[in-house]
Amino acid sequence: MPMDTDDLTDKTYKAIMIEAEKFDLNLTLQFGLLSYDCKDEKDFIKKSKQLINEMFEYDEADVDDMFFGESPLMKEFHKALHQILKNIEKLK
Repeated sequence: MPMDTDDLTDKTYKAIMIEAEKFDLNLTLQFGLLSYDCKDEKDFIKKSKQLINEMFEYDEADVDDMFFGESPLMKEFHKALHQILKNIEKLK
């Protein structure tokens, strides 16, 4: 059975979901959708890191699609991703 973000501990939820939400709800949506492909919290954390690394490779068109035509500045987007990665490292 797929997991949901409600299955995350408060610590992990804050580190990833709340941090993404601080930046933009569309970023939060990406991690929420990711959770359905995860078997547990450990898997979610691992796949979140992979997703962030993929997002660093996105070009402006990819980011524009992800944010439904309302792209943030790439510098700010990358800053938010770095913060989430930093939070993930603190979880270990």
